[in-house]
Amino acid sequence: MHLITFRESTGELLLGVESLGRALPATHFRSTAPRTIEELLTGGIDALSRLAESVDPSQIRARGTALHELQLEAPVPRPGKVVAIGRNYADHAAEEGVVAPAAPLIFAKWPSSVIGPGAEIRWDPALTSQVDFEAELGVVIGRRARRVSASDALGHVLGYTCINDVSARDLQFGDGQWVRGKSLDTFCPMGPALVTADEIADPGRLAISCHVNGVELQSASTAQMFFGVAQIISYCSRAFTLEPGDVIATGTPSGVGAFRHPPMYLADGDRVTVFVEGIGELTNTCRYEPQSAEDESK
Repeated sequence: MHLITFRESTGELLLGVESLGRALPATHFRSTAPRTIEELLTGGIDALSRLAESVDPSQIRARGTALHELQLEAPVPRPGKVVAIGRNYADHAAEEGVVAPAAPLIFAKWPSSVIGPGAEIRWDPALTSQVDFEAELGVVIGRRARRVSASDALGHVLGYTCINDVSARDLQFGDGQWVRGKSLDTFCPMGPALVTADEIADPGRLAISCHVNGVELQSASTAQMFFGVAQIISYCSRAFTLEPGDVIATGTPSGVGAFRHPPMYLADGDRVTVFVEGIGELTNTCRYEPQSAEDESK
Protein backbone atom coordinates (compact mmCIF):
# COMPACT_ATOMS: atom_id res chain seq x y z
CA MET A 1 0.00 0.00 0.00
CA HIS A 2 0.87 3.63 -0.48
CA LEU A 3 -0.07 5.45 2.73
CA ILE A 4 -0.33 9.23 3.03
CA THR A 5 -1.11 11.74 5.75
CA PHE A 6 -3.29 14.67 4.72
CA ARG A 7 -4.79 17.65 6.52
CA GLU A 8 -8.53 18.20 6.44
CA SER A 9 -10.10 21.69 6.37
CA THR A 10 -10.72 21.26 10.12
CA GLY A 11 -6.97 20.91 10.65
CA GLU A 12 -7.21 17.22 11.55
CA LEU A 13 -4.51 14.95 10.15
CA LEU A 14 -5.88 11.76 8.61
CA LEU A 15 -4.37 8.56 7.26
CA GLY A 16 -5.11 7.94 3.59
CA VAL A 17 -4.48 5.19 1.07
CA GLU A 18 -3.27 6.25 -2.38
CA SER A 19 -3.46 4.57 -5.77
CA LEU A 20 -2.50 6.07 -9.13
CA GLY A 21 -2.58 9.65 -7.90
CA ARG A 22 -5.86 9.49 -5.97
CA ALA A 23 -6.56 8.76 -2.30
CA LEU A 24 -9.29 7.90 0.20
CA PRO A 25 -9.22 8.01 4.00
CA ALA A 26 -8.35 4.64 5.51
CA THR A 27 -11.67 4.68 7.38
CA HIS A 28 -13.53 4.64 4.05
CA PHE A 29 -12.75 0.94 3.80
CA ARG A 30 -13.54 -0.02 7.38
CA SER A 31 -15.02 2.11 10.14
CA THR A 32 -12.59 0.65 12.66
CA ALA A 33 -9.53 1.29 10.50
CA PRO A 34 -6.84 3.59 11.94
CA ARG A 35 -7.76 7.26 11.48
CA THR A 36 -4.16 8.44 11.72
CA ILE A 37 -0.67 7.10 11.15
CA GLU A 38 -0.20 7.16 14.94
CA GLU A 39 -3.16 4.80 15.39
CA LEU A 40 -1.73 2.51 12.71
CA LEU A 41 1.67 2.47 14.41
CA THR A 42 0.06 1.74 17.77
CA GLY A 43 -1.89 -1.14 16.24
CA GLY A 44 1.26 -2.61 14.75
CA ILE A 45 1.57 -5.21 12.03
CA ASP A 46 -1.90 -6.61 12.78
CA ALA A 47 -3.53 -3.23 12.14
CA LEU A 48 -1.59 -2.89 8.90
CA SER A 49 -2.67 -6.38 7.78
CA ARG A 50 -6.33 -5.69 8.53
CA LEU A 51 -6.19 -2.42 6.62
CA ALA A 52 -4.50 -4.07 3.64
CA GLU A 53 -7.17 -6.76 3.51
CA SER A 54 -9.96 -4.17 3.38
CA VAL A 55 -8.50 -1.79 0.77
CA ASP A 56 -10.01 -1.90 -2.71
CA PRO A 57 -7.80 0.06 -5.18
CA SER A 58 -10.66 0.27 -7.70
CA GLN A 59 -12.65 2.31 -5.15
CA ILE A 60 -9.73 4.69 -4.74
CA ARG A 61 -9.49 5.24 -8.47
CA ALA A 62 -13.26 5.70 -8.80
CA ARG A 63 -14.04 7.79 -5.70
CA GLY A 64 -10.72 9.10 -4.45
CA THR A 65 -9.55 12.70 -4.35
CA ALA A 66 -6.64 13.68 -6.57
CA LEU A 67 -3.46 14.14 -4.56
CA HIS A 68 -2.95 17.68 -5.88
CA GLU A 69 -6.27 18.63 -4.25
CA LEU A 70 -5.14 17.40 -0.83
CA GLN A 71 -2.84 19.14 1.64
CA LEU A 72 -0.27 16.42 2.06
CA GLU A 73 1.87 16.25 5.17
CA ALA A 74 4.86 14.04 5.85
CA PRO A 75 3.65 10.42 6.06
CA VAL A 76 4.86 10.42 9.69
CA PRO A 77 4.43 14.09 10.63
CA ARG A 78 6.30 13.92 13.95
CA PRO A 79 8.56 10.89 14.25
CA GLY A 80 9.83 10.02 17.69
CA LYS A 81 13.36 10.04 16.28
CA VAL A 82 14.95 10.88 12.95
CA VAL A 83 18.15 8.85 12.81
CA ALA A 84 20.42 9.81 9.93
CA ILE A 85 23.42 8.05 8.43
CA GLY A 86 26.35 10.03 7.04
CA ARG A 87 28.77 9.20 4.24
CA ASN A 88 26.97 5.97 3.33
CA TYR A 89 27.68 6.03 -0.42
CA ALA A 90 31.15 5.38 -1.79
CA ASP A 91 30.98 8.14 -4.37
CA HIS A 92 29.78 10.66 -1.79
CA ALA A 93 32.66 9.80 0.57
CA ALA A 94 35.03 10.15 -2.38
CA GLU A 95 33.74 13.58 -3.41
CA GLU A 96 34.15 14.73 0.20
CA GLY A 97 37.69 13.32 0.27
CA VAL A 98 37.16 11.10 3.31
CA VAL A 99 37.79 7.42 3.89
CA ALA A 100 34.96 4.91 3.97
CA PRO A 101 33.40 4.64 7.45
CA ALA A 102 34.11 1.44 9.33
CA ALA A 103 30.55 1.40 10.67
CA PRO A 104 27.40 3.46 10.07
CA LEU A 105 28.05 7.08 10.95
CA ILE A 106 25.02 8.16 13.00
CA PHE A 107 23.69 11.63 13.67
CA ALA A 108 20.24 13.04 14.43
CA LYS A 109 17.77 15.45 12.89
CA TRP A 110 15.22 16.93 15.29
CA PRO A 111 11.65 15.79 14.53
CA SER A 112 10.63 19.47 14.41
CA SER A 113 12.53 19.74 11.11
CA VAL A 114 10.04 17.44 9.34
CA ILE A 115 7.75 18.89 6.65
CA GLY A 116 5.67 17.31 3.92
CA PRO A 117 5.61 17.45 0.13
CA GLY A 118 4.86 20.87 -1.27
CA ALA A 119 5.83 22.66 1.94
CA GLU A 120 8.51 25.33 1.79
CA ILE A 121 12.11 24.83 2.92
CA ARG A 122 12.77 28.08 4.80
CA TRP A 123 15.84 29.67 6.33
CA ASP A 124 17.23 33.01 7.42
CA PRO A 125 20.06 33.96 5.01
CA ALA A 126 21.74 35.81 7.89
CA LEU A 127 21.99 32.50 9.77
CA THR A 128 23.16 30.28 6.89
CA SER A 129 24.24 30.94 3.32
CA GLN A 130 25.22 27.37 2.41
CA VAL A 131 22.00 25.33 2.27
CA ASP A 132 22.43 22.01 0.48
CA PHE A 133 20.21 19.20 -0.83
CA GLU A 134 20.60 15.46 -0.13
CA ALA A 135 18.32 12.84 -1.70
CA GLU A 136 17.86 9.86 0.64
CA LEU A 137 15.85 6.69 1.08
CA GLY A 138 13.84 6.93 4.29
CA VAL A 139 12.97 3.89 6.41
CA VAL A 140 9.96 3.95 8.77
CA ILE A 141 10.10 1.54 11.69
CA GLY A 142 6.90 -0.42 12.33
CA ARG A 143 7.90 -2.78 15.12
CA ARG A 144 10.09 -2.13 18.17
CA ALA A 145 13.70 -3.07 17.46
CA ARG A 146 16.25 -3.66 20.20
CA ARG A 147 19.38 -5.75 19.59
CA VAL A 148 18.01 -7.30 16.42
CA SER A 149 20.15 -9.21 13.97
CA ALA A 150 20.64 -8.07 10.39
CA SER A 151 18.78 -11.18 9.23
CA ASP A 152 15.71 -10.15 11.26
CA ALA A 153 15.95 -6.39 10.83
CA LEU A 154 13.75 -5.91 7.76
CA GLY A 155 10.88 -7.54 9.65
CA HIS A 156 10.79 -4.38 11.79
CA VAL A 157 10.21 -2.05 8.82
CA LEU A 158 6.75 -0.61 8.18
CA GLY A 159 7.74 0.98 4.89
CA TYR A 160 9.85 3.40 2.92
CA THR A 161 9.65 7.02 1.84
CA CYS A 162 11.71 9.82 0.25
CA ILE A 163 13.72 12.22 2.40
CA ASN A 164 15.63 15.38 1.60
CA ASP A 165 18.33 15.73 4.26
CA VAL A 166 18.62 19.50 3.84
CA SER A 167 21.87 20.72 5.39
CA ALA A 168 23.26 24.12 6.36
CA ARG A 169 26.88 23.33 5.53
CA ASP A 170 28.40 26.42 7.17
CA LEU A 171 26.69 25.49 10.45
CA GLN A 172 27.35 21.77 10.05
CA PHE A 173 31.07 22.09 9.46
CA GLY A 174 31.52 25.20 11.61
CA ASP A 175 30.00 23.56 14.68
CA GLY A 176 32.14 20.45 14.35
CA GLN A 177 29.08 18.26 14.91
CA TRP A 178 26.09 18.09 12.64
CA VAL A 179 22.84 18.32 14.59
CA ARG A 180 22.20 22.08 14.36
CA GLY A 181 23.08 22.37 10.68
CA LYS A 182 20.86 19.41 9.85
CA SER A 183 17.92 20.31 12.09
CA LEU A 184 16.74 23.80 11.22
CA ASP A 185 12.97 24.01 10.98
CA THR A 186 11.80 22.64 7.58
CA PHE A 187 15.13 20.89 6.92
CA CYS A 188 13.66 17.36 6.70
CA PRO A 189 11.13 17.16 3.85
CA MET A 190 9.56 13.69 3.73
CA GLY A 191 7.04 11.97 1.44
CA PRO A 192 5.01 11.96 -0.66
CA ALA A 193 3.88 8.54 0.60
CA LEU A 194 4.95 5.73 2.87
CA VAL A 195 5.17 2.62 0.68
CA THR A 196 4.72 -0.49 2.80
CA ALA A 197 7.60 -2.93 2.96
CA ASP A 198 5.76 -5.68 1.06
CA GLU A 199 5.87 -3.50 -2.08
CA ILE A 200 9.65 -2.91 -1.95
CA ALA A 201 11.24 -6.25 -2.76
CA ASP A 202 14.79 -5.04 -2.17
CA PRO A 203 15.53 -1.62 -0.62
CA GLY A 204 19.12 -2.14 -1.71
CA ARG A 205 18.31 -1.89 -5.40
CA LEU A 206 16.39 1.34 -5.90
CA ALA A 207 17.19 4.22 -8.23
CA ILE A 208 17.56 7.52 -6.37
CA SER A 209 18.00 11.03 -7.73
CA CYS A 210 17.67 14.74 -7.02
CA HIS A 211 16.74 17.54 -9.40
CA VAL A 212 17.07 21.26 -8.65
CA ASN A 213 15.05 23.50 -10.95
CA GLY A 214 14.64 20.57 -13.33
CA VAL A 215 18.37 19.79 -13.57
CA GLU A 216 19.51 16.37 -12.38
CA LEU A 217 22.32 16.78 -9.84
CA GLN A 218 22.26 13.40 -8.09
CA SER A 219 21.66 10.01 -9.69
CA ALA A 220 22.56 6.65 -8.16
CA SER A 221 21.27 3.37 -6.80
CA THR A 222 20.85 2.33 -3.19
CA ALA A 223 22.99 -0.65 -4.18
CA GLN A 224 25.94 1.73 -3.78
CA MET A 225 25.39 2.16 -0.03
CA PHE A 226 28.19 0.95 2.22
CA PHE A 227 25.64 -0.25 4.77
CA GLY A 228 22.24 -1.53 3.68
CA VAL A 229 18.95 -1.02 5.50
CA ALA A 230 19.18 -4.27 7.47
CA GLN A 231 22.74 -3.53 8.63
CA ILE A 232 21.79 0.00 9.69
CA ILE A 233 18.77 -1.14 11.72
CA SER A 234 20.76 -3.88 13.42
CA TYR A 235 23.66 -1.55 14.21
CA CYS A 236 21.42 1.19 15.62
CA SER A 237 19.37 -1.27 17.67
CA ARG A 238 22.47 -2.45 19.51
CA ALA A 239 22.87 1.08 20.91
CA PHE A 240 19.30 2.36 21.31
CA THR A 241 15.75 1.16 20.83
CA LEU A 242 14.02 1.92 17.55
CA GLU A 243 10.33 2.53 18.16
CA PRO A 244 7.37 2.37 15.75
CA GLY A 245 7.27 5.62 13.82
CA ASP A 246 10.99 6.31 14.09
CA VAL A 247 12.54 7.26 10.76
CA ILE A 248 16.00 6.46 9.40
CA ALA A 249 17.55 8.56 6.62
CA THR A 250 20.01 6.17 5.00
CA GLY A 251 22.50 8.57 3.43
CA THR A 252 22.96 10.42 0.16
CA PRO A 253 24.94 9.71 -3.03
CA SER A 254 27.37 12.08 -4.72
CA GLY A 255 26.40 15.30 -6.46
CA VAL A 256 25.51 17.46 -3.45
CA GLY A 257 26.16 21.17 -3.77
CA ALA A 258 28.93 21.53 -1.19
CA PHE A 259 31.44 19.40 -3.10
CA ARG A 260 30.80 20.71 -6.59
CA HIS A 261 33.35 22.98 -8.27
CA PRO A 262 32.36 25.68 -7.64
CA PRO A 263 29.95 24.85 -4.79
CA MET A 264 26.26 25.13 -5.65
CA TYR A 265 23.90 26.01 -2.81
CA LEU A 266 20.15 26.41 -2.72
CA ALA A 267 18.59 29.86 -3.04
CA ASP A 268 15.23 31.56 -2.69
CA GLY A 269 12.77 30.14 -5.23
CA ASP A 270 14.71 26.97 -6.03
CA ARG A 271 12.56 23.88 -6.56
CA VAL A 272 14.02 20.62 -5.27
CA THR A 273 12.72 17.17 -6.24
CA VAL A 274 13.90 13.92 -4.64
CA PHE A 275 12.96 10.70 -6.45
CA VAL A 276 13.20 7.15 -5.14
CA GLU A 277 12.15 4.26 -7.35
CA GLY A 278 8.91 2.63 -6.26
CA ILE A 279 8.01 5.51 -3.96
CA GLY A 280 7.66 8.65 -6.06
CA GLU A 281 8.75 12.27 -6.11
CA LEU A 282 9.10 14.65 -3.17
CA THR A 283 9.11 18.30 -4.29
CA ASN A 284 9.66 21.40 -2.15
CA THR A 285 10.36 25.06 -2.91
CA CYS A 286 12.99 27.10 -1.08
CA ARG A 287 12.23 30.46 0.55
CA TYR A 288 14.34 32.94 2.46
CA GLU A 289 12.79 33.85 5.81
CA PRO A 290 14.78 36.72 7.31
CA GLN A 291 14.55 37.02 11.08
CA SER A 292 12.69 40.15 12.13
CA ALA A 293 14.04 42.69 14.62
CA GLU A 294 11.26 41.63 16.98
CA ASP A 295 12.44 38.00 16.81
CA GLU A 296 16.02 39.06 17.51
CA SER A 297 15.00 40.95 20.66
CA LYS A 298 13.35 37.90 22.26
